[in-house]
Amino acid sequence: MNNFIEIQKEETAYLEEVITTIKSEIEKENEILQVKRGKVIDSRREMWQESSHASREFARISEMNQYLSEINTQTRDYLSSEKRIYRYNKMITSPYFGRIDFTENGYGSPDKIYIGLYNLMNTKTDDIYVYDWRSPIASIFYRNELGKGSYKSPAGIISGDILLKRQYKIENSKLKYFFDSSIKINDEILQEVLSRNSSSKMKSIVQTIQKEQDIIIRDIENELLMVQGVAGSGKTSIALHRIAFLLYEGLSSKLNINDVLIISPNAVFSKYTSQVLPELGEENVDQVTFDDLIQGEKRQQQMEKLITFQGKDKFQVKLEGIKFKGSQEFVEILNRLLKYCERKLIPFKDAYYHGNTIVTGQQLKNMFLDNKINIPMAKRLKRIESILLNKIYPLRKERLKIIEKVVEKTTEEHRFEIKSFSRLIAIKEAGKLMEHIKKFTEVDYRDIYKLLFRDKNLFFKLSKDIILPGNIDEIIDETNENLSTGHISYEDAAVLLYLKIKVEGNEEFTSIKQVVIDEAQDYYPMHYYIFKLLFKNARFTVLGDFNQTLERGGDKNIYDYVEEILHKRKSIKITLNKGYRSSFEINNFNQKLLQNKQEFMPFERREAAPKVKYMKDLEEHYKEICEDATKFREAGYNSIAIICKTEAEAKHIQYMLRDLIEVKLLDDEDLDNKNSVLIIPSYLAKGLEFDVVLVYDASKENYNTHFDKRLLYIACTRALHQLVLYYTGEKSEFIE
Repeated sequence: MNNFIEIQKEETAYLEEVITTIKSEIEKENEILQVKRGKVIDSRREMWQESSHASREFARISEMNQYLSEINTQTRDYLSSEKRIYRYNKMITSPYFGRIDFTENGYGSPDKIYIGLYNLMNTKTDDIYVYDWRSPIASIFYRNELGKGSYKSPAGIISGDILLKRQYKIENSKLKYFFDSSIKINDEILQEVLSRNSSSKMKSIVQTIQKEQDIIIRDIENELLMVQGVAGSGKTSIALHRIAFLLYEGLSSKLNINDVLIISPNAVFSKYTSQVLPELGEENVDQVTFDDLIQGEKRQQQMEKLITFQGKDKFQVKLEGIKFKGSQEFVEILNRLLKYCERKLIPFKDAYYHGNTIVTGQQLKNMFLDNKINIPMAKRLKRIESILLNKIYPLRKERLKIIEKVVEKTTEEHRFEIKSFSRLIAIKEAGKLMEHIKKFTEVDYRDIYKLLFRDKNLFFKLSKDIILPGNIDEIIDETNENLSTGHISYEDAAVLLYLKIKVEGNEEFTSIKQVVIDEAQDYYPMHYYIFKLLFKNARFTVLGDFNQTLERGGDKNIYDYVEEILHKRKSIKITLNKGYRSSFEINNFNQKLLQNKQEFMPFERREAAPKVKYMKDLEEHYKEICEDATKFREAGYNSIAIICKTEAEAKHIQYMLRDLIEVKLLDDEDLDNKNSVLIIPSYLAKGLEFDVVLVYDASKENYNTHFDKRLLYIACTRALHQLVLYYTGEKSEFIE
């Protein structure tokens, strides 16, 4: 007991020393910040005064650029100080959460390594009080037991002995408790963190990173890292912490926020995850959705159609069309189509000027097909256009010289008239030639795609030896009709983007070095070919769960085609089987709902079992949802979601409940609303989590197909603490 009291005194004293140091650093940085602010203001004022007198003096542009360069440097310096102050203010409430005592081989005394969100150093003594969780030595805390251990440093592998692992609970600069753990990050802290109510923004998990998660976060060896993770395994959190680590590690590899891109499933999800990187001390990196990259129907519209088409003839046409147009087989057909277009459809013809052949059509075609360095079709055609123009220009110039000589021999009164007329003739000749040239130097990827479905003979010629869907004729007819009327479905929009890049090229994302693709199971091979073309210089982190695939059955092999298509020199697939989001009882319920064997290990956080409630009619249905939502709110749960099957259903529920409780449809503006019960379609709920999930109309009539089962599974796996399902008539056969 006395020993514990002594240790507690030591830990309290160390914390007080750390807090004092942080306060001192904040005070110092604030003083520096004031000076820097003054310098920025003075420099801008001086530049403004100088520029007001120099705006018309070209010679002084260089001087103004020097002013601007100095101001930009001072502004960056100022922002760096602001960032340090932000970090110190964040640290002061809880400066660290872990400690290891490590003795490096060959050295006698152990180093006490305290681990927190950020580094903290005494700038006078250079003593390190706290190590950033991303630092190489911190990996020991996440990965190793007591005893022998090692970590990878810039100088190589450092080995030694781990003598102590300690965890802390620090709030408002006060030490609440601490305990030692011999094997892994103790479940006590994890239990406490996971038992908290959720918020409108995803939080960092640096205190509770598990060994298998840390391996993913710190991986820098693989150009392609694929993560298959069960629902609630922390895939998205890991991806964001991985970005924070790569930016930290990138101080040496010169990776910055502009080099990283997240492919997010939707705008709601982007907003939900927007706080993690700032909480970790990094600026947010750009997030785009696939919808942002395409023109036409969006993913949400595609989902709504699929759900509402169920039971109708057009459902199978739509579903098979989606699968086929996303397949590797269809990519092969498109590639054949482009080759066919290059060799057969571009009408190369002889180019004449003033009766003389400049170049023959065959020469132009040979020039076009000579493509050793793989230049896109449109760029090759433009190059041919430039070559022809370069040939025409001297001929036109020579023609005008001849006209000048002829004109000089005429009488003065006719000279101007003849000269003007002759010049006009020369210009018209050149104009006609340009019209002629543009007939074979301009190509539209949309016309190419339309041709594929307008000409069935061509389609079947190009698809020789390729297995086609049984209803391919219906798919062709429907696609042709849509394209003829200008309707671009989501699946066609993706194909058109692929063709656009192949025909025109794309340089927009060449600077991107790291791409994170979340909800990987929602993308078909077509999408991954597009990602490969868009992000040619990037490494990829791809995260998904094949059990949350919607329009096609869960396919364990999705990562095989991801690896094949992206084709990186070194790749790895890691599986996460432990679910942390939901309680033990909710996890068990969800596994039964899935109705297939999944390698799943639930984290044992015990709470109330899910409830399945029979309602005699819809009026009682609405009333019970309102009463339950009110009860859960009064019990202290922050986030409550009513999850429906479709957007139409969600709008209907909002209308029916509007006078009973405060409800809102979930969109990118509503995540912060803590007072409202949120209503969301099931397919938009992927990646989100709520304290309480109330599933509307879980009846047999509403959820009866395999597609429906996956929607219901996604809805139920969003719940952290409480799950209630309501039904009238018969409950869905997927619910035990």
